[in-house]
Amino acid sequence: MNSATVRKLLVRGMLAGLAAGVLALIVAYVLGEPSVDKAIGFEEAHAAGHEHEVELVSRSLQSTAGLATGVLIYGVSFGGIAALAYCFALGRVGRFSPRATALLLSGCALLAVYVVPFLKYPANPPAVGDPDTIGRRTTLYFLMMVLSVLLAVAATILGRRLAPRLGTWYATVVAVAAFALVIGLAFAFLPAVNEVPADFPATVLWRFRLSALAMQATLWAGFGLLFGELAERLLNPRPAPAAPASAAAVPG
Repeated sequence: MNSATVRKLLVRGMLAGLAAGVLALIVAYVLGEPSVDKAIGFEEAHAAGHEHEVELVSRSLQSTAGLATGVLIYGVSFGGIAALAYCFALGRVGRFSPRATALLLSGCALLAVYVVPFLKYPANPPAVGDPDTIGRRTTLYFLMMVLSVLLAVAATILGRRLAPRLGTWYATVVAVAAFALVIGLAFAFLPAVNEVPADFPATVLWRFRLSALAMQATLWAGFGLLFGELAERLLNPRPAPAAPASAAAVPG
């Protein structure tokens, strides 16, 4: 793939990431923000009588312009990175069309980058977690994410090498089973983090985590669909329709 095509795919990836970010922003605002407000209310109720910190940024600004800025910048950034990964994966993961490759890459990335780490270290709303352990929790989360991505790449390589001997179906089954086995061992040996207050509303926690998962699923699914369509049109352009015979004739 030449550099001009890579550059065009990069631009399309960033545009698709921006559009997917708009969709994810809607999900985050509609589903996530109510749970965040309830969690903040819980935190303020338990902080009654204590000295409050000065609020540098108002809650209304955080939930509107701040949320939009963060999500959209994230969408553009991850769209560009995903487009570069797509350039590397195209033609190397199977004989898939550009559109199908984009969807496959988005689905696998959602699983490896977000879902697997989320299952071990799920997202928490405000008022959950000790501020003194935020560095440790962040390190564990990113360790789980890096491990998941590396294992996903290793499972893909394993499946490709086994395919000539076992066939595509059985090679895929073996690769997925190996990935699940090693991830299961990581889940068992990495330390757990449970800092949810005993009196924190379980419904608020559950809805917040579901909204976080829905936001990421919307972001990746939207990117896969949009970028797949853009990549398909770039790499497999449709031939121009032939001009009608009557139109081609020049009147005398």
